[in-house]
Amino acid sequence: MANVEQVQPKKGPSLVIQLAMLLVMTGAAVGMGWISGGYLKQGETPAPVPAAPENAGTAEKTAEGGKAAAGPTLVQLAPITTNLASPSDVWIRLEASVLYDAPQPPEMTEQVHQDLLAFVRTLKLHQIEGASGYQHLKADLDERAALRSAGHVKQVLVRTMLLE
Repeated sequence: MANVEQVQPKKGPSLVIQLAMLLVMTGAAVGMGWISGGYLKQGETPAPVPAAPENAGTAEKTAEGGKAAAGPTLVQLAPITTNLASPSDVWIRLEASVLYDAPQPPEMTEQVHQDLLAFVRTLKLHQIEGASGYQHLKADLDERAALRSAGHVKQVLVRTMLLE
């Protein structure tokens, strides 16, 4: 016959020791979080950015000359509302603006708008899901707009994007 003492499993540390270790580990985690937060917060204020040499005195130039210097121009596009390629019952509303390197005629803005509309109609829902999908969409919009405007569009700024 088997000995009863040999069959019973050995007991671990007592409940009091387990609770004490839990409290010690929790205290250590809170302390590390506090120290990490203080370390990260100390460099929170960004350094002031000095004005670019070509932009220095722009306000004085416009006041003296009465005419603004040609520079970057932000133009708001009409909202793009269309359905996606797949699934076709999902609609997208995209409000965007384009940043030109210099003022451009309204015809170029209309061409960029129509090209972006045609591109958005070819999208599939799985292509724009998640943060990486949005980044790819933004890069594609920037590239299409730059190609359509012969490099005058520097950036497409997405103001709102709604999928329904």
